[in-house]
Amino acid sequence: MTQTVTQTIAGKELILETGRIAKQANGAVFAQYDGAAVIATVCSSSEPVEGLDYVPLTVDYNEKYYAAGKIPGGFIKREGRPKDKEILVSRLIDRPMRPLFDKSFGREIQLVPTTISADQVNPPDILAIVAASAAVHISDIPFNGPIAAVRICAVGDDLVINPTYEEIGKSRLEIVVAGTKDGITMVEGGANEVSEDLMISALEKAMRVIGELCELQEKLRGLAGKEKLPLAAETRTLENKDAIYAEAFPRLEKACFEKTKVLRHDAIKAVKKELAGKYSGQLEDEFQKKLFDALFEDMQYTILRSSILDKGERVDGRGTEDIRNISCEIGLLKRTHGSALFTRGETQSLVVTTLGTVFDEQIYDDIEGDKRENFILHYNFPPYSVGEVGRLGTGRREIGHGNLAKRSLLAMVPSKEEFPYTIRVVSEIMESNGSSSMASVCGGTLSMLHAGVPMKKPVAGIAMGLITDGNRYAVLSDILGEEDHLGDMDFKVAGTEDGITGFQMDIKIAGVSAEIMAKALAQAKRGRLHILSIMNATIARPSDSISEFAPKIVTLKIEVDKIGALIGPGGKNIKALCEQYSVTINTENDGTVTIYGKNSHAAEEAKSAVIGIVADPETGRVYNGVVKRIMEFGAFVEILPGKEGLVHISKLSRQRIAQVSDVLHEGQEIPVKLLEVDKMGRLNLSYIDAVDPDGADTQPVRHDDNRARPRRGDYRR
Repeated sequence: MTQTVTQTIAGKELILETGRIAKQANGAVFAQYDGAAVIATVCSSSEPVEGLDYVPLTVDYNEKYYAAGKIPGGFIKREGRPKDKEILVSRLIDRPMRPLFDKSFGREIQLVPTTISADQVNPPDILAIVAASAAVHISDIPFNGPIAAVRICAVGDDLVINPTYEEIGKSRLEIVVAGTKDGITMVEGGANEVSEDLMISALEKAMRVIGELCELQEKLRGLAGKEKLPLAAETRTLENKDAIYAEAFPRLEKACFEKTKVLRHDAIKAVKKELAGKYSGQLEDEFQKKLFDALFEDMQYTILRSSILDKGERVDGRGTEDIRNISCEIGLLKRTHGSALFTRGETQSLVVTTLGTVFDEQIYDDIEGDKRENFILHYNFPPYSVGEVGRLGTGRREIGHGNLAKRSLLAMVPSKEEFPYTIRVVSEIMESNGSSSMASVCGGTLSMLHAGVPMKKPVAGIAMGLITDGNRYAVLSDILGEEDHLGDMDFKVAGTEDGITGFQMDIKIAGVSAEIMAKALAQAKRGRLHILSIMNATIARPSDSISEFAPKIVTLKIEVDKIGALIGPGGKNIKALCEQYSVTINTENDGTVTIYGKNSHAAEEAKSAVIGIVADPETGRVYNGVVKRIMEFGAFVEILPGKEGLVHISKLSRQRIAQVSDVLHEGQEIPVKLLEVDKMGRLNLSYIDAVDPDGADTQPVRHDDNRARPRRGDYRR
């Protein structure tokens, strides 16, 4: 039986329906918002696995090209591997929902939200988050939800809920906020130097709408909800738990406070290994081993949190607001266009900037429409960065962290008109112990400035953490990996000295108060300014020139009606220019001409040639021309590419000459002055010889009139 609930959000009707489509799934919801539609399904495996210490959740958001009335581009016409955008939306769904599943359920869970209608007006990702939560909430899978999400933008002075693509393009703040009825659990977005106060206002407005969407899902569950499956009963306990705890805890208290990550890891491992040897008999049982490992994690959880809340001391000895030592270096790599090494404590990023041409732009073909981007950021997290063995590749982590770093820098990257290069930034994580994505932001700024990219302002990023216990809490600046893993919040803020440009927050507790958010943002700003001061001491302004190894790009604007003349019949003119000067020339419909050369000399010469082709000859101006043809009555001289005029024999010298070839020869370069453009558009020139170096008008000696005069067809414009 089909059940439907509706709610008006931002003036448009949101519809959630179940019971008509995909009825064999544990839960399925068809969601529609104006012209966008998503079907979200959830299924779980039939049998639980005992003792799982994680939630085996998979989220596979996907978009069908038919949703927008398109056929996939390229040779293969079937949707293939997930695009970066689909992976990013999958992460948006996964992050707020994962903490609300119980590990003791013990079954694999797969969420598949599919966009099946796209009006190219309303982004379907928010709809997918709501539909996914609703599908799980009405299913028989235990879930401590529902959750909901909204996108909020600052357009002018207004905060707009669920804006259209057009409104997003005009906004100076764009964030996706997800949460339960009790509070925010995730925030992700970018901005153009917005204040902390505006961010707080946006979060507060988003929370009101999230509450309404959670109530809507509760209504749907009331109409069509299934009885929840039982959690796997935990019947077994760790043998000798109290004895192990008593012996290990005091030793772990010391091990957890070694100064470096490696020393802490080794010290904790030594304690654990010794206790495992002592109780090896019982640990031969696989389930006992899992409980033993869980006990050690619980002890570390308690030690870390109590030390921070009771003493204000972190595992590496810092106070709550202290930032680790930072070093910045530029120019490490001599052959690259720009390079930087940013090190913060035990997190290190080697960032390289490469400058390319318009032909290197990233091209996207998706349901939102084709688009191109001239700023690309790739993030790589090799296993050696954490001292492990693993496979190299690009996973969801790499795509997600890279997107955060890119969004944080994007607002400060110059426009294509200001800097006509394609910019590719690659962050190679050399070491990792806390917020390598923010290290990529800092290193990305340094690397681009070193490459000569005229960034509007330097950008820095910092990761914040939170430890809570009832009414007590501590906000941590520049968190370590342990503090991220064992804390209650991972909160990343990037920006300039004047405002926020990138923002990501994941919360593991029910909600965070406005007071905590305000404190965290203020503390993050102080940390960001501290990091910026160190970066600026290394490089604060772009290099005066780009690398000699980078392509040289010059741009100019020509009249639209001159584009045809530049290109020539069948591309003849532009091909000839490219071949002559060893450049590549690109023209756009608005008259923008971009010239890409291997060196500045070639690019500038080609620019002069382009100007020559499209320029109109100016009467009275002196040109350096090339003699093209010798005739009895004079010489035809090319003063601009494709534009020839006549120097009559009477205008060749102040002395009497017998024939033109006595003065000129074909291919000779000579200075000429344009005397007039007659009614038929013909160009009449005079030769400026050594006698008349300034091109002053002279009275030539009379010549015999019995020489042939030029016929009309002898002229070329």
